[in-house]
Amino acid sequence: MTSDTDEATAPRRGRLGAPARGHLAMLLFSGLVGGSFSLGTMAANEIAPVALTAARFAIAASLVAVLAFATTGVPRSAFRAPWRYLVLGALFGSYFVLMFEGLKTASAVSASAVFTLTPIMAAGFGWVLLRQRLTPRIALALATGAAGALWVIFRGDLAAMRAFAIGKGEIIYLFGCAAHALYTPMARRLNRGEPVPVFTLGMLIAGTAVLTAVGWTEIRATDWANLPPIVWVTLAYLSIGASATTFMLLQYATLRLPSSKVMAYTYLTPTSVIAWELALGHDVPPARVALGVGLTAVALVILLKEEPGEASLR
Repeated sequence: MTSDTDEATAPRRGRLGAPARGHLAMLLFSGLVGGSFSLGTMAANEIAPVALTAARFAIAASLVAVLAFATTGVPRSAFRAPWRYLVLGALFGSYFVLMFEGLKTASAVSASAVFTLTPIMAAGFGWVLLRQRLTPRIALALATGAAGALWVIFRGDLAAMRAFAIGKGEIIYLFGCAAHALYTPMARRLNRGEPVPVFTLGMLIAGTAVLTAVGWTEIRATDWANLPPIVWVTLAYLSIGASATTFMLLQYATLRLPSSKVMAYTYLTPTSVIAWELALGHDVPPARVALGVGLTAVALVILLKEEPGEASLR
């Protein structure tokens, strides 16, 4: 039997637990996304970005469909107002197509530098769509995380920071990051209580349809049977780790955290990229980048503290 005290405190425990789970989801998200940059630069010039993205969406949709039917099921009511999934699928599909288009000329590390602009854009979109306020504490966290990320990106080299110039690939990817930033508050705005796997499945199916329609010429022209092995390795990773999993992690966190907090975890991506670059045998960053890693950790600690009124954002 549940006591009156337990019943009274259960909702409170649930509210306290949800943000923590959202933060944990975004930590895993950051690690998985880092691999997209490192592997993406190795495969970007071997296949049309829209063909690669359409394939990864289709595979990810199949995986999420199995998960959805095995867990929550897919009620007919989940597909009311299907235009919602078309909007979200188009946004996330645009992000990935532009990402791989940009990675044709931009390095993994420089692309991750552009990615750190996403939280600021997400905060702006969050205010416009959801009236989510950027509190002084969150602003401090975003600034601290940005400083740490830039320090990591440029490996603590002040001369490299001063000489930084945006190339064509970085500009292309910047537009993709804007689509990614808009997706975060838009997903929260359009969700009508659907379980995460179901909502993610709807977005993936719609995204696959949009990408196939837009990129049919490139898809047909792709010599799928003779693609280099790195493309298949990248596609497998992107479909399982960096699509099906990250889509659900992002959706899960978006329903539990304000948009600015969700996207603040992108500040961990440069550190994750460097870890991937090390694992793949690429350049070893100098020890002084540890300062940047420490700053990103400080930013996340600041974000973990909840201020009065933030619960209303969830």
